[in-house]
Amino acid sequence: MTLEMELPGPDVPEGPDDESEEREPRARRRSRGFVITVSVVLGLLAVAVLTPLTVAWRVWYQARQDERPRSDAIIVLGAAQYNGVPSPTLQWRLQHALDLYRDGVAPVIVTVGGKQPGDNYTEADSGRRWLVNRGRVPADRVVSVPFGSDTLESMKAVGREYERRGWHTGVIVTDPWHGLRSKRMASDNGIEAAASPTRSGPSVQTRDTQFHYIVRETGGYLSYVLFGKSVGVPSETIVTTPSG
Repeated sequence: MTLEMELPGPDVPEGPDDESEEREPRARRRSRGFVITVSVVLGLLAVAVLTPLTVAWRVWYQARQDERPRSDAIIVLGAAQYNGVPSPTLQWRLQHALDLYRDGVAPVIVTVGGKQPGDNYTEADSGRRWLVNRGRVPADRVVSVPFGSDTLESMKAVGREYERRGWHTGVIVTDPWHGLRSKRMASDNGIEAAASPTRSGPSVQTRDTQFHYIVRETGGYLSYVLFGKSVGVPSETIVTTPSG
């Protein structure tokens, strides 16, 4: 009787556990996907928070500047008028423009702004009459651009006038918080613009008022940059109670 003995063979390492091997890469992929998602969300939140804060700082910083380079014209953005009489807000702007003109900043003043429904006079023409009659500026040194119910429309109209006359540079007179947005709109319409704001008026009365205007102008600037349009009540048409 022959006994067959089974000799032990060489040790063969056990093969990998296929199921655990598949689970590990799957878990790593899920982990990476989670990290990427969190990173994207945090990035978007950072942009959503930091962008308005940066613009608000720029609005505040521009409001504190008084830029007076020699220019082709001084551009007075419109504000309310009452039957041809400039409102206090518009008068402050006109007086500031008159001071710049007398200081030799530019040889011409451009008054800007259309009229509201029912008005007999435009903001631009009311401003021009005030400068000629009260400011004693020669009539041929004041150009009226009687168009626009907001900053964007006004700047488009001024841009066309600039192109027609071959002008390139301008100093914008408006409220302090409105300087950044108006400069951007002017630039987009072919005007190399600076801003010399007034230091009087409702937009600079209290810290609460200033904060309100900064918030509003931040939204207005972002709306223009992102969507190419003005929103809300334009600061150049603030209505103030007429004196007297």
